[in-house]
Amino acid sequence: MSLAQAVPGPGSMQLDGSRRSGVACRIIPRLDIKAPQGLVKGIQLEGFRKIGDPAEHAVRYYEQGADELIYMDVVASLYERNSLEELVSATAKHIFIPLTVGGGVRKVDDIYRLLRAGADKVAINTAAVRRPGLIEEAARIFGSQCIVLSVEAKRQGAGWEAYTDNGRERTGLDAIEWVKRGCDLGAGEVLITSVDKEGTRKGFDADLIAAVAPRVRVPLVASGGPGSIADIEAAFRCGVDAVALASILHYKTETISTIKEGLRERGLEVRP
Repeated sequence: MSLAQAVPGPGSMQLDGSRRSGVACRIIPRLDIKAPQGLVKGIQLEGFRKIGDPAEHAVRYYEQGADELIYMDVVASLYERNSLEELVSATAKHIFIPLTVGGGVRKVDDIYRLLRAGADKVAINTAAVRRPGLIEEAARIFGSQCIVLSVEAKRQGAGWEAYTDNGRERTGLDAIEWVKRGCDLGAGEVLITSVDKEGTRKGFDADLIAAVAPRVRVPLVASGGPGSIADIEAAFRCGVDAVALASILHYKTETISTIKEGLRERGLEVRP
């Protein structure tokens, strides 16, 4: 079920005022990077198709009015490396909005190097699952606001299992419980990606967002599945603080400008 199917029409459902009242909806392009191809896009985190130069897309999305950007190295954990420092440094010279970087972050020094290169926040998934104490250590050193818990969730029976290595490896962890534990350890934001919905353009996973949103008191970013402005609206009305968008932008179904205008017309507050 998509969020657009799950949520009634505009004005019939309000945001959770206890968590998000007065907070503008954030639109965040997500740029998945696979060296040496550059910017890529897949379906369910597989079968990547080359899109183009990530730096050029980043500048274009910035000029369209993106609130933040996400760079994610989609093979970094597989090859146990992080190769985005140079790209981050180059991007930071041309865009002036928060930049989240993830993929292949294994230790505190990796976080330090990415922040020094120009990242504002660093997303951790595989290494956090392997050593949850990394979240607590990083939050203590850099501040919770710099640490994003990235969770790749795949439906398993009545719930969801957390996956690592860009949706390749099972962890045995209940994704919802892992989100809660990661926040308790100090993560200042959660990026929740539905592996099942990712790249399908059939809408966000309504049930997943509904399960996660009440469990966290930090900003929640939903990723995976939107194909229309209605899908994006529905995610915000179900309690997320931001949406991470890829296909809908990369394939020019919508621009950030048209998305923000559409959300305003539906009564949602967005940033200029």
